[in-house]
Amino acid sequence: MFKKLKPDQMVESVCDIKLDELMRRGISNIIIDLDNTLIPWGEENIIPEVYQWIKAGQEMGFKFCIVSNGSFKRIRHFASKFGMLAASKRGKPLSRAFKNAMMTLEGNKHNTAVIGDQIFTDILGGNMLDLYTILVEPISKREFIGTRIMRFFEKTIAKRRRP
Repeated sequence: MFKKLKPDQMVESVCDIKLDELMRRGISNIIIDLDNTLIPWGEENIIPEVYQWIKAGQEMGFKFCIVSNGSFKRIRHFASKFGMLAASKRGKPLSRAFKNAMMTLEGNKHNTAVIGDQIFTDILGGNMLDLYTILVEPISKREFIGTRIMRFFEKTIAKRRRP
C-alpha cells in the first residue's frame, strides 16, 4: 500500500519539471491538478512562470488535462485560460477520474503522467493505474480544511519530505 503513496519524482514547482525528460520517457500527456499545483487555492490569478511552463509544454506537443475535485465551473474556467482540456469532477483518487482524463487526452498508461500537490489524491490515483507520478510542493499554505487534515497524514504515514 505504501508503495502506491510514493511519487516517481518530487519537485518544488511544476516549473522545475523538465519537459524534455518527460518526452524522452515517452510521455506526451499530462493529467494535472489545479489548486495549489497550477494556481494558489481559492485564487484567480495565474502565476506567469506557470503559464509559460504550460505554453512551452504545449509547443513541445504535450497535451494537458486538468483533473480536480474542485467545482467543474472553476476547472473549465482555468482550462480555458491555460488552453488545455478538463475532465469532469470524478472524485480523485478514484481510478475513474484518471481513466476519464486519459480518455479525454487519447492517452494510455505508457504515455501519461500525473502531476499534483497531494499524495492521497493525485499520487495515489496515478499510481493505482501505474502512471508516472510527480509530486509538487503546494503553491500556497492556504488550503481547503479537508486538505489541511490530509497533510498531517502525508507527513506521518507517507513520510512526505520536501524535494
